[in-house]
Amino acid sequence: MNLADFRKEYSDRGLSQEEMNSDPIAQFSAWFAEAIKLGIYEPNAMTLATVDGAGAPWQRTILLKNFDARGFTFFSNYTSRKAMHLKENSRASLLFPWITLERQIIIQGVVEKITTVESQQYFNSRPRESQIGAWVSNQSEIIPSREFLMRKLNEIRNQFGDGEITLPPFWGGYRVVPHSVEFWQGGQARLHDRFLYSLENNVWNVNRLSP
Repeated sequence: MNLADFRKEYSDRGLSQEEMNSDPIAQFSAWFAEAIKLGIYEPNAMTLATVDGAGAPWQRTILLKNFDARGFTFFSNYTSRKAMHLKENSRASLLFPWITLERQIIIQGVVEKITTVESQQYFNSRPRESQIGAWVSNQSEIIPSREFLMRKLNEIRNQFGDGEITLPPFWGGYRVVPHSVEFWQGGQARLHDRFLYSLENNVWNVNRLSP
């Protein structure tokens, strides 16, 4: 197998600065709506990159659950590996790899916890089994077996019975507050179009980057 043979020529769709919104959140919203319309599988799937205390980078795929002018929200166990990283270093990066659209978006920013009220609202919207799952998993901890996990699942089910599943005190949301957002559109001859939004003095500046 020669990986050099896995070469694909990109379309000539192109991307000009004139068609870009001056607000990166509005531009993200437009691309996100197009990804949904064109049937991209799980368009809200994104790679979250964090850095541990030794400076080593870590990545994982998670789901975007909300975005607005304040930033991009996801949910996690507050004792997970990613949570420990963010406690030590609140800077993080997000990547949306919409490969079939020949697009990607990179977001860099500072991560903050959202309010308990916001976490409760989202938790209430989750399916019951997902609510129970939040109680079962001590995310990222070593466990002896799958059977151990299933026993704990049954214990939690019995604990709550048919009653309301309450919000775990160790579970909730994070918001990535962006300071830069890059939009990438594949181009022919590897001359891709890249536009970087940078926040300076509360104003978004847009610059074209070399591919």
